[in-house]
Formats: sequence, structure tokens, C-alpha cells
Amino acid sequence: MTTDGQPLTRGEALHVQIARSIRNQIQAGRLRDGETLPSSRQLAEEWKVSVFTINEAMKLLAADGLVVNHSRSRRLIHFPGETTPTPWRPETPQVLLVGGFPGSGKSELARVLARLTGWPMLDKDTLTRPVVEAALEILDRSPNDRESDVYLERIRPREYEATEAAYLENVECGNSAIVAAPFLRELRDKAWVDRTTASITARGGKATLVWVYCEPDTMHRYMRQRGAARDATKLADWPAYLDSIDLDMRPNGPFELIDNSASSSPLQVQASALVDKVLKASA
Repeated sequence: MTTDGQPLTRGEALHVQIARSIRNQIQAGRLRDGETLPSSRQLAEEWKVSVFTINEAMKLLAADGLVVNHSRSRRLIHFPGETTPTPWRPETPQVLLVGGFPGSGKSELARVLARLTGWPMLDKDTLTRPVVEAALEILDRSPNDRESDVYLERIRPREYEATEAAYLENVECGNSAIVAAPFLRELRDKAWVDRTTASITARGGKATLVWVYCEPDTMHRYMRQRGAARDATKLADWPAYLDSIDLDMRPNGPFELIDNSASSSPLQVQASALVDKVLKASA
């Protein structure tokens, strides 16, 4: 399992933050049913906290039924439902466009939604990263470049074109889809929102915009935790990066808000409520 290897924030009890992070990884499928967690001592070293703090986090996860404690050195993930998602197939295909800033947890939310519904998950980065990195190298850029004009003007638009083609093809086949991408330029642009919604509707589907909000300290921890090379520039000067973005940004059109901050309710709970709302509206 992964951690950020950095001190946690003090706005919420440390064991609660650790439990939340591990809970998200379980519900997103990054930690699997039956998998053995590292020992308390190993986890304490990874999270840079005391063994007592780890044990308190494990108590919370055990109370949720997500971890079975055989001993402090042997704990098993217990999440059997994650292997048998319900393959809901509404009459009107649903496209959930999940956007948010890097490190907000949109991919984790998309994974949870996919596991709840059985709908395909289309993550822009997963779909396009190998081709993007190869294209950047051909253009004599770093494969991790996500800030230059070369990337923003020549590569990025094609990433979104490929992602759009993938979910529209699913809708044409009668399939719903969960799409994860930052959508930062796109969701600000009402013309894009209207055009995309109309394009999905014209193919017999229905679009739902989902915005994932995450407060800065938690977003910083998530970004460090995933350890992606493309985040290096942001993490190198975190205050400057925060100054360059608008955390109050929201989609320019009707949307559903998911709060993935440390103090919010678990992603699984919010995802279940979102799915229920979407399916009721579809019915």
C-alpha cells in the first residue's frame, strides 16, 4: 500500500485521516478483499506516526467491517462485495463526467462508482498516458510535461478528443460510462458543457457533471501519496501552485458536488447517494 511519507495535517485526528485514506483505497479497489495489511510497526513507519495511532485507525476500520484483526501483525481486508458489482443497465445510458483538480480524488471516486454500478470507468490518464508521453518525447519535451504550451496547445486537446470518443462510443452501444479527467478548461466553458451534454443526449444518453472538491491540505497529501512524476512541478512549490488555481471553481452548468476533504463523509457513502440520485432521475 502507499502513503505520502509526510506528516499529516493537524486539522483532524491523525488516526481518523489514516483510516479514511485506507478506507478510500479499499473501496476504490486499490486494496483487495483478503489482502494482508502491513504490520502496525510497518504502517507507523510509512505514515510517520506512532504504533498507537495506527492501532486506533485499525479500530475504526474494524468497526466498519473493512479490516479483520487477527493480530497486530496480521490484518486482512474484508470487502467481499467489491468483487461482485451490480451491473445496472438503465434504459437511458448515463455518462458521469467526474472532474476536479489534480489530487482531489476524482479517480478514486470514479473507481468507487464503477464498482458500485458495473459501468466502465474511462480515466483520461489511463486511456492516453502512453501515447501522450511518446508524443512529448518526439517533440523533445519531458514525458511528464503538463505545463508547457506544447502540451497545453498540441497534446491536451487530443487527449480530451480521445476520451470523448470513448464514452460516446459506449453510449452508442447502450452502455453507461464513468469518465474521470480534470476537465478544468472544459467545465468552465458553458459552450463546451452545452455542446457535450447535447452530444450525449443526441446519442440517447444523459450527462451528469460531477465536481470533486478537496481542501488544500488533503489534496496535497493525496498528490504526494500517488507519487506521480507529472505532479513534481506542483509539489516543488505548493504555495505557488495553489495561487495559480481557483479552489472555488465549479462547473458552468448543473452539477453534483462531492466533498473529498478529510472531514467529509466517506467516498463510498457519497458515491452511493449519487448513484441513487442518477438512477432515480433516469427512471
